Amino acid sequence: MLGVIVNTAAVLLGGMIGFLMKKGFPKKVADAILFGIGMCTVYIGLCGMFDGENPLVLILSVAGGAAIGTALDLDGRIHRLATSLEKRFRRSEEGGSLSEGFVSGSLLFCVGAMTIVGSLNAGFGDHTMLFTKSMLDFVSAMMLAATLGIGVMLSSVTVLVIQGTIALCAVFLKPYMTAGLIGELACVGSLMVMVIGLNMAGVTKVKVADFLPSLLLAPLFYYVFGVFGLIPALS
Repeated sequence: MLGVIVNTAAVLLGGMIGFLMKKGFPKKVADAILFGIGMCTVYIGLCGMFDGENPLVLILSVAGGAAIGTALDLDGRIHRLATSLEKRFRRSEEGGSLSEGFVSGSLLFCVGAMTIVGSLNAGFGDHTMLFTKSMLDFVSAMMLAATLGIGVMLSSVTVLVIQGTIALCAVFLKPYMTAGLIGELACVGSLMVMVIGLNMAGVTKVKVADFLPSLLLAPLFYYVFGVFGLIPALS
């Protein structure tokens, strides 16, 4: 669990520094930084999307996840919870959305092959990958919190829960976490990361949290396709 704790601390510390930096930025500068970070996030998402090899898994997972998430109003529930927390953690004139920072940070730090593989390795005592990820997340959290605020710091809880769960269950999960499955999970998650980047840049206003069930459906479709031999060969 050492790697998970270090990664969690890196996000928390980076977010704290970024949040303190936020107060020194004029709105024009903060908007420019947010747009730049948004475009970088789009790039990160695009790179991760190429990890998947089966477009049907991506399509069905995203479509099914969107239907489930919208029916359950996940985005609305998260925003309502965040709104109640905002009244305690920030003044109304500080700007930024706690829920936006929390969701954006949680997806950015918890989606991708490094999260899954690094957490699995940490479960067996190898923390090298999570240490590397911690340095990357520290810088990302600092820049993200400088524009989105304290919600980014709260995403450290998501990092602890998700990576900690994977690390603790490593012995049971590792036989099932094939390279193909990790690739499909990274592809689905990276698509959401790309959309987060577009939202940050002001290009779109998509309720990304409604798509979170897609990450649970991706392994299901991956194994169903494998069992029935429905995984198509890509040309």
